[in-house]
Amino acid sequence: MTPNYWKQATTELAARDRVMCELIQQFDDCVLQSRGDAFSTLARSIVGQQISVKVAESVWQKIVRAIPAVTPHVIHDTEIDVLRECGLSFRKISYLQDLARHFKENMLAVSEWMALDDEELIAQLIQVKGIGRWTAEMFLIFHLLRPNVLPLDDIGLQRAISRHYFDNEQVDKKAMRLLAETWQPWCSVATWYLWRSLDPLPVAY
Repeated sequence: MTPNYWKQATTELAARDRVMCELIQQFDDCVLQSRGDAFSTLARSIVGQQISVKVAESVWQKIVRAIPAVTPHVIHDTEIDVLRECGLSFRKISYLQDLARHFKENMLAVSEWMALDDEELIAQLIQVKGIGRWTAEMFLIFHLLRPNVLPLDDIGLQRAISRHYFDNEQVDKKAMRLLAETWQPWCSVATWYLWRSLDPLPVAY
């Protein structure tokens, strides 16, 4: 699934922001897409916590090869040693299994998600063990395709903003918020292009 707002967003961002204009022209071969599965998107986000996109993808592919299917029931019942051999820490395994339990036992109000605004949904998701604000924001961007998410704690976004807007000087959250005012209401789109500027491999969860 591709966002129906993508063309409008890129047109407006390119008109307002010189860096965005250059990045949109440079990376015009792909757009943000949802994989369409809430559990696997959250699971991939947990796997990707605090590691590079490349390493996260490698670990995820090992998981896919090691188990029959990435579903709540399978993850919940998979032996810890199997997941450890895929490169997961004990902590991330406990997070994945708690996530699986939430889905298995219908502890998440999935049917209500589309009606919730970003902050309401983040507040619900962070009740799951191992899901903090960053992971919830990745879910909003990559599964629900919410257009205006700004993940201030994302290291990649911090690096890209520093590189393109602040001559590689360290940047704080206040400066990031001020910069992002230009991107409203398309912060997710701007973030996606800034990620791509660091790694041509499209970010995906």
